Amino acid sequence: MPAADTVPALIARHAAERPHALAVTDGTTVLTYRELADAARKLATVLGARGIGPGRAVGLLCARSTRLVVAQLAVWQAGGHVVPLDPAYPRPRIADMIADAGVELTLGDKALLAEAGLSDDRTLVLGERGTDEEPAARALPTTGPAATALVLFTSGSTGRPKGVRIPHGGIADLVTAPDGIRVGPRDRVLFHSAVTFDASTFELWAPLANGAAVAVSPADRPTSEELAADVERFGVTVLVLTTALFHHLAARQSRIFGVVRTLAVGGEALSPDHSAAVLRAFPWLELVNGYGPTEGTTFTTLHRVDPADCAGPVPIGRATGGARVLVLDEDLAPAPNGTVGELWIAGARVADGYLDRPELTAERFRELPGVGRAYRSGDLAARRPDGVLEFHGRVDHQVKVRGFRIEPEEVEHALLQFPEVAEAAVVVRGVGRPEAALTACVVPAEGTRPQAETLRARLAERLPSHLVPTAWAVLDALPLTGTGKVDRRALAESAPADGGTASAAGEAATGAAVTGEAVELTPIQQVVAEAWERALGRRVTSPTADFLAEGGHSLLAMWVVDDLSGDIGVELSLAAFLADPTVAGQAELLERALRDAEAVAAAEAAADAAAGAQGAEPQGAEAQGADR
Repeated sequence: MPAADTVPALIARHAAERPHALAVTDGTTVLTYRELADAARKLATVLGARGIGPGRAVGLLCARSTRLVVAQLAVWQAGGHVVPLDPAYPRPRIADMIADAGVELTLGDKALLAEAGLSDDRTLVLGERGTDEEPAARALPTTGPAATALVLFTSGSTGRPKGVRIPHGGIADLVTAPDGIRVGPRDRVLFHSAVTFDASTFELWAPLANGAAVAVSPADRPTSEELAADVERFGVTVLVLTTALFHHLAARQSRIFGVVRTLAVGGEALSPDHSAAVLRAFPWLELVNGYGPTEGTTFTTLHRVDPADCAGPVPIGRATGGARVLVLDEDLAPAPNGTVGELWIAGARVADGYLDRPELTAERFRELPGVGRAYRSGDLAARRPDGVLEFHGRVDHQVKVRGFRIEPEEVEHALLQFPEVAEAAVVVRGVGRPEAALTACVVPAEGTRPQAETLRARLAERLPSHLVPTAWAVLDALPLTGTGKVDRRALAESAPADGGTASAAGEAATGAAVTGEAVELTPIQQVVAEAWERALGRRVTSPTADFLAEGGHSLLAMWVVDDLSGDIGVELSLAAFLADPTVAGQAELLERALRDAEAVAAAEAAADAAAGAQGAEPQGAEAQGADR
């Protein structure tokens, strides 16, 4: 790839050719291509004066906004690479990422930097005086396709996340692939993923590399209603969803499907039933099943889903955008068509390895004869005679839950740091379904009685929420296979999947009532409890029951918010829901929303009455004049 064909170079080209075309909007701020390029250049010059250049890592801790887009582009123009940081992560996790990536400067929103404990001279607050003024002219370096663009952290089997080095060339190949997801100047792509999630790479740079527009979803955790509203008000034509979120929206026949032209789905196995239902209801929709690990720069393969594909497992398709996909046997020889083998990824889209993890890099990235450098994905696949790939699971214990890649060993390592835990194993029940639960099975240390809620709370201080188990089992011993290894299949089949706990091996608390003192619920608390029951699949009897502690997670929370909004007739915020996730707290939230809605309705009625009265007065005067 020529050096000019990096994303910053492509954006500069559009800024020169179509300077007044819409580039980015978040509903409040609108930037044309020229305005985006100018704002990024100014900030890049400021960064250069702060010592940022080729090989320098810059953290980015910023809410989704036009400012985030400008900041990431500016780092690239200065020659540095971006380390996205999630504001929702615990402080220790953010500190580890900054240390591991060698971050020299962190850009971000003032409040978020303060919350993360970052307020020294190695931070730069976006939007403050000096970051958006015209600085002294400064030559900016030219960045080539081999340079690192992003460092994205994924779950690590050693107990610490690993940083994946993504090159500029890999991103440019992804977003300009002629055989990929179609994006042109008239398109608008919704940016709603967390910036630490590799789907955001496509959401941000596919539109800007192709002269289209990025529509930024401003809500931190948008509900499905807010997501649909964003799609409608921005006129979104291309949307990327995790598989779990797609299944949730498909079950509700979301109006989103009637607006977008192309919907790309990825992260887990795609449900044929949900796909068929959506395609029947919206036959004009282009539904694309995507597959790809972070190490392959987001989407490695794509498949346009046809109704005929929904008769069985939906294929993951063919390689796209300069990627090459191989299905190899244990001897690293090509597996015959129809035979399951391990999937390897080669080509320019392959990442540059893991930051400061030479042994792990050597294990997963290898030179293959006649192929070159390739990444061993750990995924199993088979190639059909027509060349289309079908997914067949994993060769190891790695799992995906709601689009997040999870190494169970990372969670197990964290659990084993607690003195009351002698052994630990983490499994998943219900993979690919909204109710999928990461389940921790622990054996107590002698003389201790660990409490699930205590362990969960302590893990939440160290790990991101998607790595904190929502279901727990306290066992006498972990079941073993005939070779003496932990029998994870047996655990997955017997451990609770609903937030309950088990007290002995194989004894699951499925179907139990949510814990807490059983007291009579108020009518509105009963409405909340019934919505919980539909999501959690178990009885809810206490106003003090905690949704997250009892097996809920953000996707199920979205499900409940949708149900409550429909049942009560008021709009609820997912962030407010999660701020007080008890039955009583959510009932109070509903009551406030109802009072606010009634106040608005009363004010509107009063305004209408006043307007009607004013309109009637002249008519009365005219009538009196006529009588005279």
